[in-house]
Amino acid sequence: MTKDVKLANDRFLRACRREPVDYTPVWLMRQAGRYMAEYMAIRSKYSFLEMCKNPEVAAEVTLQPVHKLGVDAAILFADILLPLEGMGISLEFAKNEGPVIHNPIRSEADVRALRPIEPAEDVPYVLEAVQLVQRELEGRIPLIGFSGAPFTLASYMIEGGGSREYINCKRMMWQAPQVWHALMDKIAGVVVSYLTAQVQAGAQAVQVFDSWVGTLSPADYKEYVLPHSKKVMDGLKHLGVPVIHFANNASTLLELVKEAGGDVIGLDWRINLDDAWQRLGYDVAVQGNLDPMALMAPPAVIEQKVQDILARAANRPGHIFNLGHGIHKETPVEHAIALVEVVHKYSRR
Repeated sequence: MTKDVKLANDRFLRACRREPVDYTPVWLMRQAGRYMAEYMAIRSKYSFLEMCKNPEVAAEVTLQPVHKLGVDAAILFADILLPLEGMGISLEFAKNEGPVIHNPIRSEADVRALRPIEPAEDVPYVLEAVQLVQRELEGRIPLIGFSGAPFTLASYMIEGGGSREYINCKRMMWQAPQVWHALMDKIAGVVVSYLTAQVQAGAQAVQVFDSWVGTLSPADYKEYVLPHSKKVMDGLKHLGVPVIHFANNASTLLELVKEAGGDVIGLDWRINLDDAWQRLGYDVAVQGNLDPMALMAPPAVIEQKVQDILARAANRPGHIFNLGHGIHKETPVEHAIALVEVVHKYSRR
């Protein structure tokens, strides 16, 4: 398996395992994307789903920021909703509207109709893209695979797309908890098989994105989400690769997120890194946590904010530098390049 390949730069993987490194590794969520002219040139020829489903295109887009930014890890270009089609969900990315699900899950019968996925049959293009990227990387840096977490995937499936209030989601949780738990259990099984297939194809680490779980109270997270996220984390342990658990807008949930599992806990920018790490305990690595909007600021401000986060990490083994959420499409590329450079410069031991 590729995870055993000798890497020229394995600082990211070492930091995931809380081993000492000579400088803090850095990568950026959504580093492959719309802020890059090279990406937009390809995007002008394909729809978003076509890009995801064309392994050559997905591989090329994955590698663009590796060449341009000098990051310490690549993350596969894909979308968290891709495995849902194999479950029987009708998915479309409407222009300027984001994902639209034409058959949202609203009943017990809807949940029963959902299928488990066979990654080799349902998402072969994702696995092929992983293999192509690894061939191109030639052992320079590791590749991260990823998936949505059960709650975030369920929220799209129930709401039929993005949401602000999560009305249908919470209604199912509270009015029909048995239906909710059946749905979450099915999704958790799909996430485990999807990420397992990515690792078997060559991903050397995986990240589980719980992008929308910050909408929940701690009590609801504990009852309705934690058991299913834990099922995912427990189901990935045998793979022997680091697992990053990123819950966005979840400063109130940190201890519960850690309880669910993960070798690395991703932090957003709404909490100081040192406070978060102290709450989590130093037996877990952390990733984060620059406000993505800081990349709109002048370089001197970016530099100051990077130094502040590095000071809070205090050279403790187990810090991976990242943004607190995905890079914004209006980010100047030169600011992203400068960010990577200053992280490497100021963290050098």
